[in-house]
Amino acid sequence: MPKIECSERTLFGLLGRKLERKELEELLPAAKAELDDWAGGVLKIELNDTNRPDLWSGAGLARQLRVYLGGKAPEYPFVSSASVSRDFGGRTLLVDEGLRRIRPYSVAFLADGRPIGEDLLKELIQSQEKLCWNYGRKRSSIAMGVMRGEQVKFPVRFQAADPDKTSFVPLDFDRPLTLRQILKEHPKGVEFGPLIAGFPRFPHLVDAEGRTLSMPPVINSAHLGSVKVGDTRLFVELSGTDLDSLLTACAIMACDLSDAGYAILPVKVIYPYDTPHGREIVTPFHFQKPVDMDLAGAARLLGRAIKTQEAEGALRRMGLAAKRKGEIFTVTPPVYRNDFLHPVDVVEELMIGCGMDSFQPVWPEDFTVGRLTESGLFGRRVRDLLVGLGYQEMIYNYLGSWRDLVERMNLDGGQVVEIANPMSESYELVRNSALPGLLASEAASSNAAYPHRIFEIGKVAVVDERENYGSRTFSSLALLYADREAGYNHVRSHLSSMGYYLSRDIGVREAQDPRFIAGRGGELLYKGRAIGIIGEIHPAVLDAWGIQMPCAALELDLEKLLEA
Repeated sequence: MPKIECSERTLFGLLGRKLERKELEELLPAAKAELDDWAGGVLKIELNDTNRPDLWSGAGLARQLRVYLGGKAPEYPFVSSASVSRDFGGRTLLVDEGLRRIRPYSVAFLADGRPIGEDLLKELIQSQEKLCWNYGRKRSSIAMGVMRGEQVKFPVRFQAADPDKTSFVPLDFDRPLTLRQILKEHPKGVEFGPLIAGFPRFPHLVDAEGRTLSMPPVINSAHLGSVKVGDTRLFVELSGTDLDSLLTACAIMACDLSDAGYAILPVKVIYPYDTPHGREIVTPFHFQKPVDMDLAGAARLLGRAIKTQEAEGALRRMGLAAKRKGEIFTVTPPVYRNDFLHPVDVVEELMIGCGMDSFQPVWPEDFTVGRLTESGLFGRRVRDLLVGLGYQEMIYNYLGSWRDLVERMNLDGGQVVEIANPMSESYELVRNSALPGLLASEAASSNAAYPHRIFEIGKVAVVDERENYGSRTFSSLALLYADREAGYNHVRSHLSSMGYYLSRDIGVREAQDPRFIAGRGGELLYKGRAIGIIGEIHPAVLDAWGIQMPCAALELDLEKLLEA
């Protein structure tokens, strides 16, 4: 879970009051947070929700707590929307057509009005790092630069530059380097260069006088990109591949700086191509859609009656603007939040706003005895058989990355279930197969004595339009055999042994699967129905995982095999 550090001077200054330790500990659950440590005037706070990046700063946390304590939800008149475009004062950011397939989106604003102090500068750097690393997937979807706004001349241009002919002095260096040299010689270039190294041209941000501001997503310039204590105007620019995430992060930074006393000056971003929000966007920009909540339904979920007046007050304490028509509340998320995907998300806010201690625990009225389901018992039998055959059971996460679940498996991703608002690229998909986990283990086990026999029984999900929710979740068995002579016959014989003891006649017919070598595997059948796949892993897949040893594997739907 995210952890932040902030000075008590900053937090309590923005909160408008000083709290004792006990008071703070009792209040933090309103932001789904807890106090980790408080020493030397520095607060260390752990956030228990990865869906609220607006709380990953002292300013955002103070805003939530201030409103919860009865303060008025702040208004941000600098925010534009699809229906309202704020005055951008001639400040424009022009995006180059050449960035469409490299890093297509950029948003920006100016913060003006007061010298930046050391505490606020540290807070700003922390927010930048948290948003780009956690929310921005290690800068792949969001990279942010904070620059010396006093010296920036508009229009600013976000262009695709020749990496061998374009040069500037990067931050922490005293000599110019070409964009390509930065990827090889600068520590940040080595770390983040792979995000753009494969493209013929690199992203490059310059002002109207042609001076370099930054090289997204790698490094700022040493001149305009090095903010100092005492600077009074900041230019904040964010670039990336996901426009909604960029707009959310942009709003978070703008609102935090506004709360700290800065005047936020919008910037119009002009694209030469279509975006989800048009070709011209004045940022910060509010794009979030309202969500309806039925109060009666919320009461059923929460287990107690909630009056409309109490609900209005609870939502107000959470900083949510709501309109009521009967018992239907239409809630508009703040510009700095993009975590409302379902009415249940509003119900959760309602619960916190009402106060957790207002819900009394109730003992169950019925006595029940738990037991394993039929599929659970069947899974245990399969586990016992595979252990008897020399296999070792593994357990993996049910969420994974596009790279592991799709690219490395030589698939097109047509059947994967994607997470709408992932906090990390490591958990952006619900796994469609258990095989990637087995291959990951094999890739890390080359020093262990062979042969390797590993398996997993766990849930997977695939897109299925015939199901009510458009996807199907089922229990899958995957096993992998790795050895110098590993082949189809090894796993087929183990499958036959398992089928014999389960009294299941499992057949095979020829089929093509990009994960397996053509002609060295096939589709598994039970009672004439396809239930899985078996074969020798394709060399391209092995190379993608860095595996040197031949592997054979199978995966099947245990629920279909359970049918007698």
